[in-house]
Amino acid sequence: MYRSGFAPLLWRGIKGEVFLFLLFIASSSFSQEITKGEVYTYARKVVDTMTSQSMHGRGYINYGTKIAANYIKSEYTKAGLKTFGKEYYQSFSFPINTFPSEMTVSIGSPLTCGKDYIVRGDCGSLKGEFTLERIVVAELTGNKKELKKFTKRDLSNTFIIIDKQGTDPKDAKTQQFLEGLQNNSCNAKGIIELEETKLTGDFSMEAKSYPALIVLRNSIPADAKTISLDIVNERISSYPSQNVIGYVQGSQYPDSFVVFSAHYDHLGQMGKSVYFPGANDNASGCAMLLNLVKYYSMPEHRPKYSIAFMAFGGEEVGLLGSRYYTENPLFPLKNIKFLLNMDIMGTGEDGITVVNGTLFKNEFDKMKQINTENDYIKDVKIRGKAANSDHYFFSENGVKAFFIYTMGGIKAYHDIYDRPETLPLNEFEDLFKLITKFGDYLQN
Repeated sequence: MYRSGFAPLLWRGIKGEVFLFLLFIASSSFSQEITKGEVYTYARKVVDTMTSQSMHGRGYINYGTKIAANYIKSEYTKAGLKTFGKEYYQSFSFPINTFPSEMTVSIGSPLTCGKDYIVRGDCGSLKGEFTLERIVVAELTGNKKELKKFTKRDLSNTFIIIDKQGTDPKDAKTQQFLEGLQNNSCNAKGIIELEETKLTGDFSMEAKSYPALIVLRNSIPADAKTISLDIVNERISSYPSQNVIGYVQGSQYPDSFVVFSAHYDHLGQMGKSVYFPGANDNASGCAMLLNLVKYYSMPEHRPKYSIAFMAFGGEEVGLLGSRYYTENPLFPLKNIKFLLNMDIMGTGEDGITVVNGTLFKNEFDKMKQINTENDYIKDVKIRGKAANSDHYFFSENGVKAFFIYTMGGIKAYHDIYDRPETLPLNEFEDLFKLITKFGDYLQN
């Protein structure tokens, strides 16, 4: 589903005149002041669109990332953002492990992917039926004799269930043994890691030679003896991705930039039928980014400093898009006055957290002051340095940068339950006002 915003430019004659007239009418309407409710309504539209099944979870099966990037590109085009080159895309590539085929897992009874189990990002392929053995880590590490016997066993035709319940996270030897099992130090046919309440998906650029599953404890019968499975992985050695970047030119300082950023990729599909919508992470951040695009592209909001809007790919794989940008900037990094990265913007009952707040205390204090004076959101909490989103490689390269995320509300994250219908966006408009007021501070 590839849509181009440039096709109408091919019109000629009468059709071209009609197009130009419609474009004038649209731009006249678009330039009006955003009023209460419009920010929320547009955000809801963006979130619903980006979490739809047609985007395949914005991952690496069926080119979900490309579909999402093209949607953002179309919104940039509507707003009339300028490009730094011939187009909005900055292309790059990386390896990625995927699971494009329908998968089946049965332990006692068939398990449901996403609900009962997920495959680990580095999971390998396997088909067949195998014996199961549960390894209770706390019991085994507490018995030196049994532990020694275990290390000598042949488990090459056995699936092990790693039960870490009761382990001491402060016991270094126990944790080392646990990590070894998770990396299949015993050369088992495959491994299952038990989780108590939540399945949290991840990505990997590498693929193991064995399957690795994460399963909810109550989904496996305590007396289960066998596992039957059919899982196929496909490692793509060079997956084409892109950052989507445009800008509004500043009226006084066109060569200096304020940057707003958000990542658009998510976990995609797991098999043919299961996908991860990624409403809060990070369709909500894209909704904020695109609202800011609309706002600053209005003539009455034209900034003094140029504003660049960066939608990054590859964030979930390890901040790959933003890292690539800092290594291949479209304008000098020293020309960035400030970067504000937005990830997980969908709740806010408990306010927001500002990563790098301790590094750039003057800017943090100003953001907190703006919020206090206008009573926008409950709290603006400070946090130190963290490599947890796309701000990181910018601040590592000398750019002043914040990463803000909302707190409170739903706990869905990297799972099938991060859906648009349960995402409240209840503080979205007030957060938008806080960001634009902070933007005014950066401009002045």
